[in-house]
Amino acid sequence: MPKVSEDHLAARRSQILDGARSCFAAHGYDGATVRRLEEATGLSRGAIFHHFRDKDALFLALAHEDASRMADVAAEQGLVQVMRDMLAHPEQFDWLGTRLEIARRLRTDAEFRNGWSQRSAELTEATVQRLERQKAAGRLRDDVPTDVLLGYLDLVLDGLIARIASGHTSDNLSAVLDLVEASVRRQH
Repeated sequence: MPKVSEDHLAARRSQILDGARSCFAAHGYDGATVRRLEEATGLSRGAIFHHFRDKDALFLALAHEDASRMADVAAEQGLVQVMRDMLAHPEQFDWLGTRLEIARRLRTDAEFRNGWSQRSAELTEATVQRLERQKAAGRLRDDVPTDVLLGYLDLVLDGLIARIASGHTSDNLSAVLDLVEASVRRQH
């Protein structure tokens, strides 16, 4: 039996993640059944779950992939830029609306909560480091602790995700992000 190349495995994994992302976006976490995942990916359940232990692992892999991408942007340009990217390209983030559905699981399922926390830690760390660098450079308010700024930006991010998930991407959301950005900047 010939060995499958690493490139082929990576391509298959990417195919699964892309299909799963659209499936979660269209049907939500609970509605993304195995049958729907098979249809969205064009693969059998055996092929899907050869790469991912179960639906939770698949969802958490999506979270990790997107958190890594968002962490890169947050580290270089800040969390508000991540939010601006969400507004500019909501179709790339629409599956995040499932976060609203899984809030219940975050409260009630310790294993799922631990996996989710591990995946979101990268974005949090990148944001904290960026905030600290911006504070040290005198660009951000120094009268508010970094963890409070982080909490504030996280709340705005969660609200933006809820808006995008519900289909509200009005033009004034960009102005709202301008206001958020101005509120964390140091006043000269």
